[in-house]
Amino acid sequence: MNSLAKLIRELREKNGFSQEYVAKHLGLSRPTYIQIEQGKRELTLTEARKLAALFGIKAEQLLETKIAGPKVIFEKVEPYQNPNEPQVRIIMSRANVKKFKEVLLYVLSKIGAKPNIGETALYKILYFIDFDYYEKYEEQLTGARYLRNHFGPTPIEFKKIIEEMERDREILRIKNKYFQYDQKKYLPLREPNLNILSAREIKHIDEVLARLADKNAKELTDYAHTDIPWLVHKDGEIISYESVFYRDVEHSVRNYQDEL
Repeated sequence: MNSLAKLIRELREKNGFSQEYVAKHLGLSRPTYIQIEQGKRELTLTEARKLAALFGIKAEQLLETKIAGPKVIFEKVEPYQNPNEPQVRIIMSRANVKKFKEVLLYVLSKIGAKPNIGETALYKILYFIDFDYYEKYEEQLTGARYLRNHFGPTPIEFKKIIEEMERDREILRIKNKYFQYDQKKYLPLREPNLNILSAREIKHIDEVLARLADKNAKELTDYAHTDIPWLVHKDGEIISYESVFYRDVEHSVRNYQDEL
């Protein structure tokens, strides 16, 4: 048995998964999966990613036969009133912040005025834009980090970026009512700079909006709560982009069969 096969077996046993369970989620028969644990069958890249997501590690860590949990450092700023919402500095690259702003402005120019699109719905729309793009193309679109919390995936740097955009008069924050619920809305004060985005990225964003923009916050939250990237993480953890490769049929946006 090689070291990778041994590691996979140890991770499976550590997590309390049966061979049949892991095989099913890899789309393999149990005898075929057993061959992987015995070192008689090599993993495909897609299978490695799915296993890594299931075990809560990065694919690179699995393939390098190392176990090392992700370390996340929150950079504290001045005390914040709500201890359940720690405030953090933006640690995205400035290039990614700039791109995030243009994506946000583009999304708001398309759907920001819709009555169902408040802050909560917007969080989920941005999450699916980023994570669907990563699943399809194995590249990050904005590079934003999303936190797993009770209300669903939340872009960590969102509030700090919004503060910058308000200061620069790029965006307007308003309070509204959606039925009986209080709602925060954001309206663009300038056109997005589409030179920042590729034609493929714009097409992708349009496809996500066409699929999800008519859903309300609860519908989007329920949909996000059944997505594997949210399910395999604990509250307070940053959601790994790699976990998209373990999505179910309802959420997956990539046709893996065409790649076989």
